[in-house]
Amino acid sequence: MPTLAIEHQLRARGLELLGPCAGLSQQTELLQTSALLRDFTPAEADLLGASMLRVRAQPGQTLIAEGEASDWMMMLLHGTVDVGKRKIGAEMDKEEPGDITRLAVLKEGAVIGEMSMLDGEPRYASCWALSEVEAAVLTRMAVARLISTHPSVGAKLLVKLTQLLAQRLRNTSNQLVKVLQKIGKDAALNAPGPGPGTA
Repeated sequence: MPTLAIEHQLRARGLELLGPCAGLSQQTELLQTSALLRDFTPAEADLLGASMLRVRAQPGQTLIAEGEASDWMMMLLHGTVDVGKRKIGAEMDKEEPGDITRLAVLKEGAVIGEMSMLDGEPRYASCWALSEVEAAVLTRMAVARLISTHPSVGAKLLVKLTQLLAQRLRNTSNQLVKVLQKIGKDAALNAPGPGPGTA
């Protein structure tokens, strides 16, 4: 079960705490669509769910704030979430229109915040509820406890998280290559042609 500190953090954000995420195996569609849960047996999914806290957010509420330090992640159970990053030069304490770049819109089964849960670094981006959202919160301490008490489930969870992170890195690398190729093409088009007498 989560500690009082995580409960306090989530309440301070305005999220409604719904108790343990028991009976995760009963959400059969989630077991099939979630990249995190896809290879878990129903019994393993229930063990994982018992280690998580279920929360609810209303449309517009912040689930994760860019720059904050925290050691937990969320798996979306219901609803849609917007993921965005503050543009370079935008002030953290002010929000002007156009300051945020949308990175993704995520639905049920998606995982958010896993990088900070694993490495303890500040959040890379912010996540807001676009609809009413229910999510399962998993802390780093709960992962350690799961590894200790149910090593096979803990190991499977870490493998799945590693695969998710590898896929995100691959996607980011592909996007970066496309941007660099576009910059290269634009630079070639804008380069001055040979001047007089340079032939």
